Amino acid sequence: MKTVFALAAATLALAAPAFAEGDVAEGEKNFKKCKACHMIVSPEGEEIYKGGKTGPNLYGVVGRVAGSTDFKYGDGLKEAGEAGFVWTAEELVAYSADPKAWLSDKGFSNKSKMSYKLKKGGEDVVAYLMSVAPAPEMEGGEEEKSE
Repeated sequence: MKTVFALAAATLALAAPAFAEGDVAEGEKNFKKCKACHMIVSPEGEEIYKGGKTGPNLYGVVGRVAGSTDFKYGDGLKEAGEAGFVWTAEELVAYSADPKAWLSDKGFSNKSKMSYKLKKGGEDVVAYLMSVAPAPEMEGGEEEKSE
């Protein structure tokens, strides 16, 4: 189990330089804009950030296949998940800035339930999300590849 967490921490550390502009403390503050719809709850049930349930749980979202949690996603993210798209920090920032445009640009249906656009501070929010949860593991011990 410690090996799993060490690998996850190493992966996040390697991803950090590519996302150095994200400020974790600012991201935690900016997550207040997201908590109306999203929460951050670990698989063990630890409530890291209490929030709404109209959006999916964002614990471990970076490194996870889009539309793959127990949530009723819009058509665009369902299609992205079926295509095997995995969230990277950069793609999550782009999606949160304009979900419908991002889906269209990727060739998916622009049907998204996310109506809010996080025009500024997305890098910070993603840095915060990455700081509170390890990247998910792939079956067989391999980590997911970027979407």
